[in-house]
Amino acid sequence: MNWLGDQGIVVTLQTSLVCLLMINLLAFILRKQWWTPTRLQNLMALQGIKGPSYRLIHGNTKQISDMKKETVSSSTTLFSHNTFSQVQPHIHLWTKRYGKIYLQWNGCQAQLVITEPEMCREILENKDGSFLKLMPQGNIKKLKGDGLPRSVGAKWAKLRKLADQAYHGESLKSMIPAMIVGTETMLQRTAFGSSYLEGLSVFERIIKLSSFIFKSPVKHRLPGIRTHDEVESEKLDKEIRDTLLDIVRKRENKAMTTGGEENFGSDFLGLLIKTRHDSNDNKRISVEDLVNECKTFCFARQETINALTWTIFLLALHTDWQEEARKEVLEVFGKQAPNPNNIFKLKTHSTMSHKLWGQDVQLFNPERFSEGVAKASRNNRAAFLPFGMGPSNLRGLQLCDHRSKIVLSMILQRHTITISPTYVHSPCEFLTLQPKHGVQVVLHSRTNT
Repeated sequence: MNWLGDQGIVVTLQTSLVCLLMINLLAFILRKQWWTPTRLQNLMALQGIKGPSYRLIHGNTKQISDMKKETVSSSTTLFSHNTFSQVQPHIHLWTKRYGKIYLQWNGCQAQLVITEPEMCREILENKDGSFLKLMPQGNIKKLKGDGLPRSVGAKWAKLRKLADQAYHGESLKSMIPAMIVGTETMLQRTAFGSSYLEGLSVFERIIKLSSFIFKSPVKHRLPGIRTHDEVESEKLDKEIRDTLLDIVRKRENKAMTTGGEENFGSDFLGLLIKTRHDSNDNKRISVEDLVNECKTFCFARQETINALTWTIFLLALHTDWQEEARKEVLEVFGKQAPNPNNIFKLKTHSTMSHKLWGQDVQLFNPERFSEGVAKASRNNRAAFLPFGMGPSNLRGLQLCDHRSKIVLSMILQRHTITISPTYVHSPCEFLTLQPKHGVQVVLHSRTNT
């Protein structure tokens, strides 16, 4: 006797529907997490491209994380320049095992690692537009923004033109007085003019936000559930945006009370604001574009500081080159502040900025670049790419060069530099190559010399 009647049929249909949904979900997960990666790995292997085996869920991220943890624990007081195996242990191992081109996995996403110079050149030049830019996601996007480096098409052309205008010769000369204000504040003042304190708060938040990116590289989350780190990163992102917009509003209000749009300023922020108010729709940028360009500048500032940090470390370690650089600075500037007309005369600094590269890469030998990068790299443009190449090359290269020359010149004029006994040599990857424990040096005053 069927005493359930229609109710029993409904229950059966609901159960069947749930089972069907579960089967479809399971099939989707298996396809994404196992079938597609395994098939792609086999297809690449048929073309001669191999790599570490794909592992469910994590891919190779857990292996990479474990390798880095092992090398990071091996901090040493020995000043070795052989840091590749410590900073990128997985690439060091897998290029030896699988070749200069190999396949690795970030979760279930395949990553083709290319270390062959000529192929790197072809990708970076991207003459036919075959290689799409990798769009940042999550905290990376919050940190770097969606400015010039990540833009494409008409937006990229507009922002690149603006960057070229900001960093050409005459504009750079107008920024130099702000750079000379002091080595501790010059980077922030170049970006945000007199809004130093607000700019500093942005930099501090960006550094804090960047810590979330490397806090747990293999952590997985359930869809729809936000972690504590995600909540905090969104809060920091909002604070960064609000602070930047507050700086912009103050600059706009000041300009309007002192004569209009022409008084926005000649620094990078001023040019951004002026373009934001451009009457031509094709030239005008959005508020989001403005914020993203400021984020890009702030991140680039951190990279410049890293480069300066390592340069100061190397000068403290190699006192013969420190004396050579100081001699040149005193010949060019004497004891006066650096000036824009003579910065180009600092040749020793230019060779030091390339530092470690070449067949004798483990030796600090700036002399290898004494006859130019082209000869040192045997006219292979793709063999040495400190600032990229092609459409994605560093637009603010001259600004970075001027900054570092001014800072180093002012330090060398006033101090001799030695390594602190407390320094522990432990280079690590934190978006860029950074000293894990900082670089402790001792500055000895030269006021009586």
